Amino acid sequence: MRKNFGAKPWTYPQPVFILASWGEDGIPDAMNAAWGGVSDDKELSFCISADHKTTANILARKAFTVSMATADQMAACDYVGIESGNKVRNKLEKAGWHVTPSAFVDAPLIDELPMAVECRLVSYDPESCRLVGEIVNVSADEAVLDEAGRIDPAKLRPITFDPVHNLYRTVGEVAGRAFHDGLQLK
Repeated sequence: MRKNFGAKPWTYPQPVFILASWGEDGIPDAMNAAWGGVSDDKELSFCISADHKTTANILARKAFTVSMATADQMAACDYVGIESGNKVRNKLEKAGWHVTPSAFVDAPLIDELPMAVECRLVSYDPESCRLVGEIVNVSADEAVLDEAGRIDPAKLRPITFDPVHNLYRTVGEVAGRAFHDGLQLK
């Protein structure tokens, strides 16, 4: 028997994304966002409100980076979500993070987060809070690559948000092979 919970924003998994941007003063800023994901082949979409410093920065600079939050950096990733860039100017410094300018968009890459998607702003709707970015590049530190040069989730150790229990969880074990295991049912 099923239990009904009503209309809730609960899905599994909810990746934890760290959106980063440059402020008008050149100071890097970042925020934690779990409501987002792939919305087209070369597009990411997020639900972020207009009152975030990061939102204002993205609208001004027309670019942002999206890093995957990792288990190793969980506390810092949580911190940039609970602290406002409107109140704390040097959030990334307090998080212990360093940045490198992206070679592809006008936004910072967070050195301590080894995988990022670099995006150019496509649109932002303040009524729905939907931010859309065009994927320009994906970059990853060599430390999280496998022998074939591909991103290895076991080395990356991305975290997800559990909205029911307000927890961060690591990505789990391999369950099967995509576009393969279902062939047995054809």
